Amino acid sequence: MKLIHLSDLHLGKRVNGYSMLEDQKYILDQVLSHIADEKPEIVLISGDIYDRSVPPEEAVELFDAFLVELSRRRIEVLLISGNHDSPERLAFGGRLMDLAGIHPSPVYDGVIRPLTLTDGNGPVDFWPIPFLKPAQVRRFFPERELRSYNEAMAAVVDSLALDAQRRNVALVHQFLTGAQTCDSEERSVGGTDQVDSSLFDAFDYVALGHLHGPQRVGRACVRYAGSPLKYSFSEARQVKSLTVVELEEKGSLTIRALPLTPLHDLRRIRGSFAELMEAEEGREDYCELTLTDEEDVPNALARLSLRYPRLMALRYDNKRTRSTVSVLEEGSVRRERSPLELFNALYERQNGQEMNEEQKAYIQRLISEIWEN
Repeated sequence: MKLIHLSDLHLGKRVNGYSMLEDQKYILDQVLSHIADEKPEIVLISGDIYDRSVPPEEAVELFDAFLVELSRRRIEVLLISGNHDSPERLAFGGRLMDLAGIHPSPVYDGVIRPLTLTDGNGPVDFWPIPFLKPAQVRRFFPERELRSYNEAMAAVVDSLALDAQRRNVALVHQFLTGAQTCDSEERSVGGTDQVDSSLFDAFDYVALGHLHGPQRVGRACVRYAGSPLKYSFSEARQVKSLTVVELEEKGSLTIRALPLTPLHDLRRIRGSFAELMEAEEGREDYCELTLTDEEDVPNALARLSLRYPRLMALRYDNKRTRSTVSVLEEGSVRRERSPLELFNALYERQNGQEMNEEQKAYIQRLISEIWEN
Protein backbone atom coordinates (compact mmCIF):
# COMPACT_ATOMS: atom_id res chain seq x y z
CA MET A 1 0.00 0.00 0.00
CA LYS A 2 1.37 3.39 -0.99
CA LEU A 3 1.00 6.43 1.28
CA ILE A 4 1.76 10.11 0.76
CA HIS A 5 2.68 11.88 4.01
CA LEU A 6 2.25 15.68 4.32
CA SER A 7 2.11 18.04 7.28
CA ASP A 8 2.28 21.66 8.43
CA LEU A 9 0.65 23.32 5.43
CA HIS A 10 -0.07 26.43 7.55
CA LEU A 11 -2.53 27.72 4.97
CA GLY A 12 -3.20 31.42 5.39
CA LYS A 13 0.19 32.10 6.97
CA ARG A 14 1.93 35.46 6.64
CA VAL A 15 5.73 35.60 6.85
CA ASN A 16 7.20 38.97 7.79
CA GLY A 17 4.02 40.64 6.59
CA TYR A 18 3.83 38.79 3.25
CA SER A 19 0.82 36.57 2.48
CA MET A 20 1.94 33.09 1.41
CA LEU A 21 -1.36 32.06 -0.24
CA GLU A 22 -0.08 32.35 -3.82
CA ASP A 23 2.97 30.26 -2.90
CA GLN A 24 0.82 27.75 -1.03
CA LYS A 25 -1.52 27.27 -3.99
CA TYR A 26 1.51 26.74 -6.24
CA ILE A 27 3.01 24.13 -3.94
CA LEU A 28 -0.31 22.27 -3.47
CA ASP A 29 -0.66 22.08 -7.26
CA GLN A 30 2.83 20.56 -7.32
CA VAL A 31 1.80 18.08 -4.62
CA LEU A 32 -1.21 17.09 -6.75
CA SER A 33 1.11 16.56 -9.71
CA HIS A 34 3.29 14.20 -7.63
CA ILE A 35 0.18 12.39 -6.41
CA ALA A 36 -0.97 11.91 -10.02
CA ASP A 37 2.40 10.28 -10.79
CA GLU A 38 2.61 8.16 -7.62
CA LYS A 39 -1.05 7.04 -7.45
CA PRO A 40 -1.16 6.41 -3.68
CA GLU A 41 -4.07 4.71 -1.94
CA ILE A 42 -4.13 7.30 0.85
CA VAL A 43 -2.80 10.77 1.69
CA LEU A 44 -1.93 11.46 5.35
CA ILE A 45 -1.90 15.08 6.59
CA SER A 46 -0.41 15.29 10.07
CA GLY A 47 -1.81 18.55 11.40
CA ASP A 48 -1.40 22.32 11.20
CA ILE A 49 -3.57 22.47 8.12
CA TYR A 50 -4.14 26.16 8.83
CA ASP A 51 -1.90 28.71 10.50
CA ARG A 52 -4.52 29.75 13.05
CA SER A 53 -7.68 28.34 14.58
CA VAL A 54 -9.91 30.79 12.67
CA PRO A 55 -8.33 30.77 9.20
CA PRO A 56 -9.00 33.38 6.51
CA GLU A 57 -11.65 32.59 3.91
CA GLU A 58 -9.06 32.25 1.13
CA ALA A 59 -7.16 29.58 3.08
CA VAL A 60 -10.33 27.54 3.64
CA GLU A 61 -11.20 27.77 -0.07
CA LEU A 62 -7.69 26.64 -1.02
CA PHE A 63 -7.82 23.57 1.22
CA ASP A 64 -11.36 22.78 0.09
CA ALA A 65 -10.24 22.76 -3.55
CA PHE A 66 -7.30 20.50 -2.65
CA LEU A 67 -9.54 17.96 -0.90
CA VAL A 68 -12.12 18.02 -3.71
CA GLU A 69 -9.41 17.19 -6.24
CA LEU A 70 -8.17 14.26 -4.13
CA SER A 71 -11.74 13.00 -3.73
CA ARG A 72 -12.31 13.18 -7.51
CA ARG A 73 -9.29 10.94 -7.95
CA ARG A 74 -10.78 8.49 -5.41
CA ILE A 75 -7.83 8.81 -3.06
CA GLU A 76 -8.53 8.36 0.64
CA VAL A 77 -7.41 11.26 2.86
CA LEU A 78 -6.85 11.06 6.62
CA LEU A 79 -6.03 14.28 8.48
CA ILE A 80 -5.56 15.34 12.09
CA SER A 81 -5.62 18.71 13.80
CA GLY A 82 -2.38 20.34 14.93
CA ASN A 83 -1.70 22.92 17.62
CA HIS A 84 -2.52 25.74 15.16
CA ASP A 85 -5.86 24.21 14.12
CA SER A 86 -9.30 24.22 15.69
CA PRO A 87 -10.20 20.51 16.11
CA GLU A 88 -13.89 21.40 16.21
CA ARG A 89 -13.76 23.29 12.90
CA LEU A 90 -11.74 20.57 11.15
CA ALA A 91 -14.11 17.88 12.42
CA PHE A 92 -17.26 19.70 11.26
CA GLY A 93 -19.09 17.62 8.64
CA GLY A 94 -16.68 14.75 9.17
CA ARG A 95 -19.31 12.01 8.84
CA LEU A 96 -20.48 13.47 5.54
CA MET A 97 -16.89 13.80 4.28
CA ASP A 98 -16.27 10.16 5.19
CA LEU A 99 -18.61 9.24 2.34
CA ALA A 100 -16.26 11.05 -0.08
CA GLY A 101 -13.13 9.38 1.31
CA ILE A 102 -12.04 12.43 3.35
CA HIS A 103 -11.55 11.50 7.01
CA PRO A 104 -10.83 14.35 9.47
CA SER A 105 -10.02 13.23 13.01
CA PRO A 106 -12.92 13.90 15.38
CA VAL A 107 -12.59 15.96 18.54
CA TYR A 108 -10.83 13.75 21.07
CA ASP A 109 -13.31 11.98 23.38
CA GLY A 110 -10.99 9.48 25.05
CA VAL A 111 -11.11 6.93 22.22
CA ILE A 112 -9.06 6.85 18.99
CA ARG A 113 -10.84 4.88 16.27
CA PRO A 114 -8.76 3.55 13.37
CA LEU A 115 -9.42 3.85 9.67
CA THR A 116 -8.79 0.44 8.10
CA LEU A 117 -7.78 -0.10 4.47
CA THR A 118 -6.86 -3.40 2.85
CA ASP A 119 -4.38 -4.42 0.16
CA GLY A 120 -2.86 -7.68 -1.05
CA ASN A 121 -0.95 -8.09 2.23
CA GLY A 122 -4.04 -7.66 4.41
CA PRO A 123 -5.46 -4.81 6.50
CA VAL A 124 -3.68 -1.63 7.57
CA ASP A 125 -5.00 0.27 10.60
CA PHE A 126 -4.46 4.04 10.53
CA TRP A 127 -4.65 5.70 13.97
CA PRO A 128 -5.32 9.48 13.89
CA ILE A 129 -3.93 11.06 17.10
CA PRO A 130 -4.52 14.83 16.98
CA PHE A 131 -2.47 17.37 18.91
CA LEU A 132 -3.35 16.91 22.59
CA LYS A 133 -2.38 18.71 25.77
CA PRO A 134 -2.37 16.88 29.11
CA ALA A 135 -5.47 18.82 30.21
CA GLN A 136 -7.40 17.42 27.22
CA VAL A 137 -6.43 13.85 28.09
CA ARG A 138 -6.49 13.86 31.89
CA ARG A 139 -10.24 13.72 32.40
CA PHE A 140 -10.54 10.50 30.38
CA PHE A 141 -7.99 8.67 32.56
CA PRO A 142 -8.83 9.64 36.16
CA GLU A 143 -6.90 6.65 37.48
CA ARG A 144 -3.60 7.96 36.05
CA GLU A 145 -1.56 10.97 37.10
CA LEU A 146 -0.91 12.79 33.84
CA ARG A 147 1.23 15.87 34.41
CA SER A 148 3.40 15.96 31.28
CA TYR A 149 2.82 15.67 27.55
CA ASN A 150 4.78 12.42 27.60
CA GLU A 151 2.58 10.89 30.30
CA ALA A 152 -0.58 12.04 28.49
CA MET A 153 0.55 10.57 25.17
CA ALA A 154 1.53 7.32 26.88
CA ALA A 155 -2.03 7.04 28.22
CA VAL A 156 -3.49 7.70 24.76
CA VAL A 157 -1.25 5.10 23.06
CA ASP A 158 -1.86 2.52 25.80
CA SER A 159 -5.62 2.88 25.24
CA LEU A 160 -5.44 1.98 21.54
CA ALA A 161 -6.86 -1.41 20.60
CA LEU A 162 -3.80 -2.34 18.54
CA ASP A 163 -3.57 -5.71 16.83
CA ALA A 164 0.16 -6.43 16.74
CA GLN A 165 -0.29 -8.92 13.90
CA ARG A 166 -1.59 -6.20 11.57
CA ARG A 167 0.23 -3.24 10.07
CA ASN A 168 -0.34 -0.11 12.13
CA VAL A 169 0.24 3.51 11.09
CA ALA A 170 -0.07 6.46 13.48
CA LEU A 171 -0.63 10.11 12.58
CA VAL A 172 0.78 12.24 15.41
CA HIS A 173 1.27 15.98 15.91
CA GLN A 174 3.78 16.38 18.74
CA PHE A 175 7.39 17.36 19.43
CA LEU A 176 9.44 14.19 19.81
CA THR A 177 12.55 14.37 21.97
CA GLY A 178 15.74 14.61 19.93
CA ALA A 179 14.18 16.19 16.83
CA GLN A 180 15.71 19.29 15.23
CA THR A 181 13.67 22.50 15.46
CA CYS A 182 13.64 25.83 13.62
CA ASP A 183 12.40 29.37 14.31
CA SER A 184 8.97 29.11 12.65
CA GLU A 185 7.70 26.41 15.01
CA GLU A 186 5.74 27.08 18.18
CA ARG A 187 7.63 25.57 21.09
CA SER A 188 6.95 25.37 24.80
CA VAL A 189 9.16 26.89 27.45
CA GLY A 190 11.59 24.47 29.01
CA GLY A 191 10.77 21.65 26.60
CA THR A 192 7.69 20.67 28.60
CA ASP A 193 5.89 19.46 25.43
CA GLN A 194 8.44 16.81 24.46
CA VAL A 195 7.32 13.22 23.89
CA ASP A 196 9.53 10.11 23.82
CA SER A 197 9.61 8.36 20.44
CA SER A 198 9.68 4.94 22.15
CA LEU A 199 5.94 5.36 22.84
CA PHE A 200 5.38 4.53 19.17
CA ASP A 201 7.51 1.38 18.94
CA ALA A 202 4.46 -0.76 18.11
CA PHE A 203 3.75 1.13 14.87
CA ASP A 204 5.04 0.22 11.42
CA TYR A 205 5.08 3.89 10.38
CA VAL A 206 4.59 7.12 12.37
CA ALA A 207 3.51 10.09 10.23
CA LEU A 208 4.63 13.06 12.32
CA GLY A 209 3.67 16.70 12.11
CA HIS A 210 4.66 19.81 14.10
CA LEU A 211 8.32 20.35 13.13
CA HIS A 212 9.09 21.95 9.77
CA GLY A 213 12.31 20.19 8.84
CA PRO A 214 11.90 16.75 7.19
CA GLN A 215 13.68 14.23 9.42
CA ARG A 216 13.55 10.87 11.12
CA VAL A 217 13.54 10.50 14.89
CA GLY A 218 15.27 7.30 15.94
CA ARG A 219 13.81 4.60 13.71
CA ALA A 220 13.59 5.37 9.98
CA CYS A 221 9.83 4.77 10.08
CA VAL A 222 9.27 7.57 12.64
CA ARG A 223 9.34 10.62 10.40
CA TYR A 224 8.44 14.29 10.17
CA ALA A 225 7.39 15.15 6.62
CA GLY A 226 8.16 18.80 7.33
CA SER A 227 6.37 21.83 5.94
CA PRO A 228 6.08 22.05 2.13
CA LEU A 229 7.30 25.68 2.19
CA LYS A 230 9.94 27.60 4.12
CA TYR A 231 8.36 29.79 6.78
CA SER A 232 11.46 31.27 8.46
CA PHE A 233 15.02 32.13 7.47
CA SER A 234 16.26 29.35 9.77
CA GLU A 235 14.81 27.01 7.11
CA ALA A 236 16.65 28.68 4.21
CA ARG A 237 18.96 25.70 3.62
CA GLN A 238 16.30 23.02 4.00
CA VAL A 239 15.12 21.03 1.00
CA LYS A 240 11.34 20.75 1.32
CA SER A 241 9.67 17.53 0.22
CA LEU A 242 6.71 15.22 0.50
CA THR A 243 7.21 11.71 1.81
CA VAL A 244 6.22 8.56 -0.09
CA VAL A 245 5.86 5.38 1.97
CA GLU A 246 5.26 1.94 0.49
CA LEU A 247 4.00 -0.57 3.05
CA GLU A 248 4.73 -4.14 2.10
CA GLU A 249 4.22 -7.17 4.33
CA LYS A 250 4.37 -6.66 8.11
CA GLY A 251 7.78 -5.25 9.09
CA SER A 252 8.79 -4.20 5.57
CA LEU A 253 8.47 -0.77 3.98
CA THR A 254 10.34 1.73 1.81
CA ILE A 255 10.45 5.50 2.26
CA ARG A 256 11.25 8.11 -0.38
CA ALA A 257 11.26 11.91 -0.36
CA LEU A 258 10.13 13.86 -3.43
CA PRO A 259 11.59 17.41 -3.49
CA LEU A 260 9.23 20.36 -3.77
CA THR A 261 10.24 23.49 -5.69
CA PRO A 262 8.63 26.74 -4.46
CA LEU A 263 7.28 29.53 -6.61
CA HIS A 264 9.55 31.91 -4.69
CA ASP A 265 12.37 30.57 -2.56
CA LEU A 266 13.33 32.03 0.81
CA ARG A 267 16.98 33.07 0.85
CA ARG A 268 19.72 34.62 2.94
CA ILE A 269 22.02 36.71 0.73
CA ARG A 270 25.07 38.68 1.87
CA GLY A 271 27.50 41.06 0.22
CA SER A 272 28.33 44.73 -0.16
CA PHE A 273 25.64 47.14 -1.29
CA ALA A 274 27.25 47.37 -4.73
CA GLU A 275 27.42 43.58 -5.07
CA LEU A 276 23.79 43.12 -4.08
CA MET A 277 22.64 45.80 -6.50
CA GLU A 278 24.43 44.00 -9.33
CA ALA A 279 23.45 40.43 -8.40
CA GLU A 280 20.77 38.60 -10.41
CA GLU A 281 20.28 35.41 -8.39
CA GLY A 282 17.45 35.51 -5.88
CA ARG A 283 15.96 38.82 -6.98
CA GLU A 284 12.41 37.44 -7.19
CA ASP A 285 12.65 35.40 -3.96
CA TYR A 286 11.83 36.27 -0.36
CA CYS A 287 15.13 37.62 0.94
CA GLU A 288 17.03 38.49 4.07
CA LEU A 289 19.91 40.69 2.89
CA THR A 290 23.07 41.18 4.94
CA LEU A 291 25.23 44.17 4.03
CA THR A 292 28.96 43.83 4.69
CA ASP A 293 29.80 47.52 4.09
CA GLU A 294 31.72 49.09 6.96
CA GLU A 295 29.77 52.36 6.58
CA ASP A 296 25.99 52.62 6.67
CA VAL A 297 24.51 53.04 3.19
CA PRO A 298 21.99 55.94 2.93
CA ASN A 299 18.45 54.74 2.14
CA ALA A 300 19.73 51.18 1.73
CA LEU A 301 16.37 49.57 2.49
CA ALA A 302 14.40 51.66 0.01
CA ARG A 303 17.00 51.29 -2.74
CA LEU A 304 17.40 47.53 -2.28
CA SER A 305 13.61 47.05 -2.17
CA LEU A 306 13.44 48.30 -5.75
CA ARG A 307 15.92 45.60 -6.74
CA TYR A 308 14.46 42.89 -4.46
CA PRO A 309 10.66 43.35 -4.42
CA ARG A 310 10.20 40.60 -1.80
CA LEU A 311 12.83 41.88 0.62
CA MET A 312 11.80 40.79 4.12
CA ALA A 313 14.75 41.84 6.27
CA LEU A 314 17.94 43.89 6.05
CA ARG A 315 20.87 43.76 8.44
CA TYR A 316 24.56 44.69 8.62
CA ASP A 317 27.50 42.43 9.40
CA ASN A 318 30.67 44.46 9.88
CA LYS A 319 33.21 45.40 12.57
CA ARG A 320 30.73 47.67 14.33
CA THR A 321 27.90 45.15 14.53
CA ARG A 322 30.24 42.32 15.56
CA SER A 323 31.73 44.36 18.38
CA THR A 324 28.42 44.98 20.11
CA VAL A 325 25.44 42.81 20.91
CA SER A 326 22.19 44.38 19.77
CA VAL A 327 19.12 44.35 21.97
CA LEU A 328 17.45 41.96 19.53
CA GLU A 329 20.34 39.50 19.59
CA GLU A 330 20.59 39.73 23.37
CA GLY A 331 16.91 38.88 23.60
CA SER A 332 17.43 35.90 21.29
CA VAL A 333 20.20 34.59 23.54
CA ARG A 334 17.98 34.90 26.58
CA ARG A 335 15.08 33.14 24.90
CA GLU A 336 17.30 30.09 24.36
CA ARG A 337 17.69 29.63 28.15
CA SER A 338 15.02 27.54 29.84
CA PRO A 339 12.64 29.20 32.33
CA LEU A 340 14.18 27.13 35.13
CA GLU A 341 17.66 28.43 34.25
CA LEU A 342 16.39 32.00 34.15
CA PHE A 343 14.64 31.68 37.50
CA ASN A 344 17.71 30.04 39.03
CA ALA A 345 19.88 32.92 37.79
CA LEU A 346 17.50 35.43 39.40
CA TYR A 347 17.45 33.43 42.66
CA GLU A 348 21.27 33.25 42.71
CA ARG A 349 21.59 36.99 42.10
CA GLN A 350 19.12 37.79 44.88
CA ASN A 351 20.33 35.25 47.45
CA GLY A 352 23.98 34.63 46.63
CA GLN A 353 23.44 30.89 46.13
CA GLU A 354 21.70 28.47 43.75
CA MET A 355 18.38 26.81 44.51
CA ASN A 356 18.54 23.34 46.04
CA GLU A 357 17.07 20.31 44.25
CA GLU A 358 13.76 20.48 46.13
CA GLN A 359 13.32 24.14 45.15
CA LYS A 360 14.20 23.39 41.52
CA ALA A 361 11.65 20.56 41.37
CA TYR A 362 8.97 22.84 42.85
CA ILE A 363 9.68 25.64 40.34
CA GLN A 364 9.77 23.22 37.40
CA ARG A 365 6.36 21.85 38.43
CA LEU A 366 4.95 25.39 38.57
CA ILE A 367 6.43 26.19 35.14
CA SER A 368 4.84 23.09 33.62
CA GLU A 369 1.42 23.84 35.10
CA ILE A 370 1.50 27.50 34.06
CA TRP A 371 2.57 26.69 30.51
CA GLU A 372 -0.11 24.02 30.07
CA ASN A 373 -2.87 26.38 31.21
